[in-house]
Amino acid sequence: MSDYPKIWFLRHGQTEWNREYRLQGQLDSPLTAQGLADARRQARLMHAVLADTPALFASPLGRARQTADIALHGRAYRTDPRLMEIHAGGWQGRTRADILAERPDLVASGATPLDIYEAAEGGEGIVAFHARIRSFLRDLDGPSVLVAHGLLGQVLRAEVRGIPIPEAGALSNRQGCVYLLENGTETVLEAPE
Repeated sequence: MSDYPKIWFLRHGQTEWNREYRLQGQLDSPLTAQGLADARRQARLMHAVLADTPALFASPLGRARQTADIALHGRAYRTDPRLMEIHAGGWQGRTRADILAERPDLVASGATPLDIYEAAEGGEGIVAFHARIRSFLRDLDGPSVLVAHGLLGQVLRAEVRGIPIPEAGALSNRQGCVYLLENGTETVLEAPE
């Protein structure tokens, strides 16, 4: 467990490509109606948090910014490229089904989405991804709200909780909730539908 400040982590709402099981990486697709509803659920959870004026950060990618605009009630936030999703090389924009059809070894091994991104030819890779997440976390100097991406959230949450990074892909990866990270523990905050 590392000594990081209190963090509220929000994964962006569902996108068109999430719905199609298409690897987005650092490409983008818009939020669906469900994704907008996800962000509105997060907004209901953030009222009390925002009253304490934590630092607000978001990935510069459109889906995270669209979510942040809703979930953070229009408050100003800073974008940081270190919060972008893992780059999936030439697999960005391809469907998971097409990739797995070409790579039966990933199916046989029970690969998680994080494992699939790790295997992407020309991709960023987990070591570099983890290093940029740690760089961002080390710069935090107080309670912070982060609006970013699913796989980034898994690796970030594993880092903060002291979970080995190879196990990060087994962590939940939900939209429409808020992950509260404090003192090496995680609490999932949920608003009613």
